[in-house]
Amino acid sequence: MSTDAAKLSVATPVVTMLPQISADWENHASIDDLAQIAEAADRLGYHHLTCSEHIALPAPEHDRRGTRYWDPLATLGYLAARTQRIRLATHVLVLGYHHPLEIAKRYGTLDKVSNGRLILGVGVGSLKEEFDLIGAPFDDRGPRADDALRALRASLSVPEPAYHGEFYSFSGMVVDPCAVQEQMPIWIGGRTLRSFRRAVTLADGWAPFNVSLAEVRDWLGRFEIRPGFEVVLPPPSPLDPINEPERTRDTLSDIAAHGGTIVSATFTHTSLQHYLENLQALAELFLP
Repeated sequence: MSTDAAKLSVATPVVTMLPQISADWENHASIDDLAQIAEAADRLGYHHLTCSEHIALPAPEHDRRGTRYWDPLATLGYLAARTQRIRLATHVLVLGYHHPLEIAKRYGTLDKVSNGRLILGVGVGSLKEEFDLIGAPFDDRGPRADDALRALRASLSVPEPAYHGEFYSFSGMVVDPCAVQEQMPIWIGGRTLRSFRRAVTLADGWAPFNVSLAEVRDWLGRFEIRPGFEVVLPPPSPLDPINEPERTRDTLSDIAAHGGTIVSATFTHTSLQHYLENLQALAELFLP
């Protein structure tokens, strides 16, 4: 992938507050601020924006992964109404927190109201306290996730789905509405070789976190990657396309050279206006 052909996406601020990455202004940002970001990214041609999922996090997690996570269904439903073209990606839903038909109904409805713009990013999950809180099985979450992925593939765009697997089995039930995309893209999040293997065998893309570019290139070389498979990578550190355009070019070139097909942009920013200016500057560097 050359940077000229690179797809750029938005690792949406405000909805998730991550230590060492999020800016102070995000603490008090409004839904209209978020909509301005989504509308700008939509207008500028960014590929997708994101929203992640956690139900409730232990307070001590604040310094490690943050504790703010806006609900993706409500958030992306609102942003769907404020945008026209940009895709909406859950990054990620935790499969073990939901029955596959629950996902098919709720996110199939979101796909319908957004006119087929949803990307279903999912993951296995790693926070045992959260699993325990909602009574979800933790120890076998990997095999359950694999079965859920197969169930989702059989269900997302089918009004009367049928599936019979190790953990999930259903038939004779109607899910209306269902997704309007003939095959909704499913991406896998995670930070392990197992998550990548799961993505290659059961999904359409991989959106890792805390994985080095060297590991990405190594793991990509271990499997036959089919055409159209997306590898969504964040930059190693926040981008500054306004003050460091050449360094930004080099960073995106490096991500592409290691196998990235979409760059999930994060920025150095100090205000909403500064964030919007970064979106504009990066688009001017790389988007047609």
